[in-house]
Amino acid sequence: MSDTKINKILFVGSEATPFAATGGLGDVLGSLPAALKGAREELDIRVVIPMYTSISDSEREKMEKVCEFTVNLSWRQQYCGIWSCEKNGVTYYFVDNEYYFKRSSMYGSFDDGERYAFFCKAVLEMMPHIGFFPDVLHAHDWQSALTVIYLKRKYRYFEEYSKMKAVYTIHNIEYQGIYGFEILSDVFCLDSWDRYIVEYDGCINLTKGAIVCCDKLTTVSPNYANEIQTEYYSSGLHYILAMNRDKITGIINGIDYDNYNPETDPELRRHYTAENQLQKSVDKSELQKTFGLPEKRDVPVIAMISRLASHKGFDLVKRILEEMVTCEDIQFVLLGTGEMELEDYFSYMAGKYPDRVGVKLAFNKSLAKQIYAGADIFLMPSKSEPCGLAQMIASRYGTVPVVRETGGLYDTIKPYNPEDKSGNGITFKTYNAHDMYDAVRRAVALYKNKRQWKSLRTNAMTTDFSWNSSAVKYLEMYDNL
Repeated sequence: MSDTKINKILFVGSEATPFAATGGLGDVLGSLPAALKGAREELDIRVVIPMYTSISDSEREKMEKVCEFTVNLSWRQQYCGIWSCEKNGVTYYFVDNEYYFKRSSMYGSFDDGERYAFFCKAVLEMMPHIGFFPDVLHAHDWQSALTVIYLKRKYRYFEEYSKMKAVYTIHNIEYQGIYGFEILSDVFCLDSWDRYIVEYDGCINLTKGAIVCCDKLTTVSPNYANEIQTEYYSSGLHYILAMNRDKITGIINGIDYDNYNPETDPELRRHYTAENQLQKSVDKSELQKTFGLPEKRDVPVIAMISRLASHKGFDLVKRILEEMVTCEDIQFVLLGTGEMELEDYFSYMAGKYPDRVGVKLAFNKSLAKQIYAGADIFLMPSKSEPCGLAQMIASRYGTVPVVRETGGLYDTIKPYNPEDKSGNGITFKTYNAHDMYDAVRRAVALYKNKRQWKSLRTNAMTTDFSWNSSAVKYLEMYDNL
């Protein structure tokens, strides 16, 4: 290991809590920088994201304008303003351009490629204006991939950028930034001799380009780092990942222990701890009321909170749910939105079994926390799961996870052993509906054994899912660069 320690890090991503976020990426950029600062106080850590319309007025009031300049993107000359604020000892920058970022939604525009090419070019161009050249540029997912490509293909020839190292993190390999070559120079501002860097399977693939150009490639769990090197999980990138396997490492995400805390969470009717779990039953009763279910203390409530998509395991649930609720003495609650076919199915099941199935087709953070606190069992049967935060949040609230052994679910949830009382959840391996059902039945059987269930629930609540250990691993990786 090198004796040299890095001092300056710039995180680049398309979202960060609490400013603008749609999922796990936002949680990482909102939590990891502060955890790194806590682990090494002398670090100068900064984060940059776009200035979206969705950023609240209360957050905007805390910002100050730092500078403005023109970004040249091929033939375009676009205004760029840089705003900043500080949170938890970390400086956050916001790239302002209303043409690109004053939209009703963060993602899904026809010109997303151009929007994030502008963002990435602006990140490199802002460095001399703000007087900050990091030791490590850490880019996240395809929207930031071009910062790595630009750094290594265009900017490293300038002295201030020449020693900068690039880390690229894949949060979900299914999203790669794939485009036709007709926009190589016109939109992405890359030259013909850059073509081989981004070319993959006959298209521009920005993730492939970042994989080739970065100094270190990370994923959000060790098991997912191994999985994406196989054809089944790689979404077509296994060949290029095999060529770059020496760069790859997996570091598990953490969760924000201040935000997810059953002892202090303002969303809960009653607070509780791992040492005193009695009041969790009050939150369970409130949850049953909210979903219109009978208030039965001894009937286990099985919960799911997720985007309704087949790869989240809902095809397994759909196959077996009716059998589960008619053959087992359980209640099932679901919160989420997604594929119309799945929304229709779960609405039908809630109507058919109103005393056993409760469904809310919505995105509701407050209700999500009430479910984490009030449920007994949390079901997460994903076909693939790079890291997963829900199983860690559920554990924090004493809701025992039942998960398939894939990606970060395998790394974070270990099967409970009644003999030595080890393990923090229930797992199954094969992507099969009846294997999932078997895992649920094992969880229900344990629930009926109050002594074993309390042991398992305590294990779940006391497992360390904070950012602390992950932050140390990130610092070791940065230093080794």
